[in-house]
Amino acid sequence: MLAGGRSSRFGSDKLVATYRGLPLLLHAVGSARAVCDEVIVVIAPGASQPRLLDGVRVVRDEVAGEGPLAGLIAGLLATRTEWALVAAGDMPEMAEPVLREVVRVAREGEVDAVVLGDGDRLRPLPASLRVARASRVARGLFEAGERRLRTVMHALDAYVVEEQAWTTLDPNRRTLLDVDEPGDLPTA
Repeated sequence: MLAGGRSSRFGSDKLVATYRGLPLLLHAVGSARAVCDEVIVVIAPGASQPRLLDGVRVVRDEVAGEGPLAGLIAGLLATRTEWALVAAGDMPEMAEPVLREVVRVAREGEVDAVVLGDGDRLRPLPASLRVARASRVARGLFEAGERRLRTVMHALDAYVVEEQAWTTLDPNRRTLLDVDEPGDLPTA
């Protein structure tokens, strides 16, 4: 779970903003926990320790302000499994059936990543990544100056779950809800 951003557009730490009675981050963690054996939350080096559910590990980015690719690398390096489900802490409504499908396709395929299609493009989150390969590719891109997650997904042998397929599991497309500004928070 990537949770190391600065929340600059939100104006305050968005991951502690209350949504449906809980901090925003806990919604994303809960969705991931429903489909994963272990959840790792990656936070910025100087960030205060978030209040999380029991059993959730916290890992810190090595350097602040280096973008989501640095957070991805930190999370992958802490992962002890072959595959990692990667999501953002500001995605409070990820549908469990969609996450289960991403994980299922990853385990059954001969690919390095599974991502969601969104029209004619792919969405970098949520995604399932083969940890060893994704770590190597992400580090190489990071060392070359790249900071965007989408670049990693394009560099990997990725299977795209087409929009028509995953939206049958999430017809309202809430899985892709990403909170960047206070107005992005759905009203409960």
